[in-house]
Amino acid sequence: MRLLLIRHGQIQSNVDGILDTVVPGPALTGLGREQAALLPAALDGEDIGSIWVSTALRAQQTAAPLARALALEPAERDGIREIAAGTLERKGSHAAVREYVEVVLSWARGDLDVRMPGAEDGHEFVERFESVIDEALLRAGDDGHGTVAVVSHGAAIRCWASLRADNLGLEEARHHWLDNTGVAVLERTAGGWTCRTWMGDPVTGVGVEEPAGPTGEPMEQR
Repeated sequence: MRLLLIRHGQIQSNVDGILDTVVPGPALTGLGREQAALLPAALDGEDIGSIWVSTALRAQQTAAPLARALALEPAERDGIREIAAGTLERKGSHAAVREYVEVVLSWARGDLDVRMPGAEDGHEFVERFESVIDEALLRAGDDGHGTVAVVSHGAAIRCWASLRADNLGLEEARHHWLDNTGVAVLERTAGGWTCRTWMGDPVTGVGVEEPAGPTGEPMEQR
């Protein structure tokens, strides 16, 4: 069983470097739409049997070209939305982003009791995110398809993958980029999950360099 964790395309908040987690949130930028349009070609050859998207508009718009190409109806679930910023929402200062990042890194190291200021703790995040993954995998097993595509968000993907993949961890969560429409490929193993590629087939950029925002950048740089 293969799990494709796909970050949404670019939004203006990524360019501006601010925390933007409230749903439904903003639409994709022009570059974000271009990135989304390239996803079907980038994922050609994957036996994708279902597509799951968060309740954020940007995730739904990112998934749309892939869904059309595969003639699939995406399943929308709130559980795979971004890690809520709480009282840090719409802030972009070094201090605010660092505070957000430190909470996410605490979760990635297994300290789930830490709470995001004014929002959820790690237990609540993992429970909601994992409930969608479990549902998607159960349905994939019923349908006989080998690959599930999940269009989600930068911090959420990095944190959950670091917690669950046996070859990832805190350092990967801290240092690895996850650019807009970057893909992490995980495979189910007897012991859980193994990450096979991390942005192995990047769709991002479309010929120009653009920032991915604080939830996609290496976490010690802010």
